[in-house]
Amino acid sequence: MAILKRSGARPAPDPAGTLLSLAVLLGSGASPTRAWRHLAEGGDPSAARITGRVDDGETLVEAIAGERDSDAAWGDVAAAWEIAESVGAPLAETLRSVADSLRDAAELRDDVRVALAEPTSSARVMLWLPLLGLVVAAGLGLDPFGVLFTTPLGGICLGLGIALILLARIWTRRLVRRAQPAPGTPGMHEELLAAALSGGISVGRARAVLAACDEWSISARRDSGQADRVLALSRAAGVPAVELLRASAAHARHLARTDGRLRGSRLGTRLLIPMGVCTLPAFLLLGVAPMLLSVVSATPIPAFAG
Repeated sequence: MAILKRSGARPAPDPAGTLLSLAVLLGSGASPTRAWRHLAEGGDPSAARITGRVDDGETLVEAIAGERDSDAAWGDVAAAWEIAESVGAPLAETLRSVADSLRDAAELRDDVRVALAEPTSSARVMLWLPLLGLVVAAGLGLDPFGVLFTTPLGGICLGLGIALILLARIWTRRLVRRAQPAPGTPGMHEELLAAALSGGISVGRARAVLAACDEWSISARRDSGQADRVLALSRAAGVPAVELLRASAAHARHLARTDGRLRGSRLGTRLLIPMGVCTLPAFLLLGVAPMLLSVVSATPIPAFAG
């Protein structure tokens, strides 16, 4: 059972790159459907699947949301698309803003992956330490396997050692899972609200439009309360809320990136706990104890004359 899943499959295309190309096509006067077809003809697999769904009778928003199985970020794209169409916001500008957000979020995930790589690799190697002890003992000419499987004390060491290894694996996987960033795109709620307001509608109407996109996007319904604070600041200062919301979204992505790096740094220290509590005792039980028992059992007991 691996700590982190490995896959040899090719990575899915970057939604941000697709959106930037789409924004250029829309800015040059292409219709939305035609822009997607241009991308599909250019070899973009996501665009090809989306246009295929449109040909099958789905709306363009539904077709975009259908890509969420390959990347949850497409749910954010579907929400932004529906918002722009509902309020009449500039579609190309909206897509560029969402693309910037998705690219920052992708870089955040990459930073976290790099930060977690070293501690998780070290933990994976340490989990093989008990087996290494058995190999070393066998290489010294001892019989640790015979001790573990044929003697009562060896059986106790074997059972406890295996239990500790399994506990170490479960414990380590949970620590790694907790260090992963939360699903969704940081700041996307503010970004989508800014897109709605850029259509010239009221705040109340913008919130209603955003709420209608909950089914597409996890990020759309994740309101930390920051949007309310930004809107209050906008009213108090008499400045447009759109730029303030986008600045807040960028700041949220920066904070998430910093937090991801800190999580990776803390993980290296936290993984020492299951290593000390489980892995090292398992090494003693499965590697050192059978070696000592083999030596003891192979040492003849001297006879004393009466």
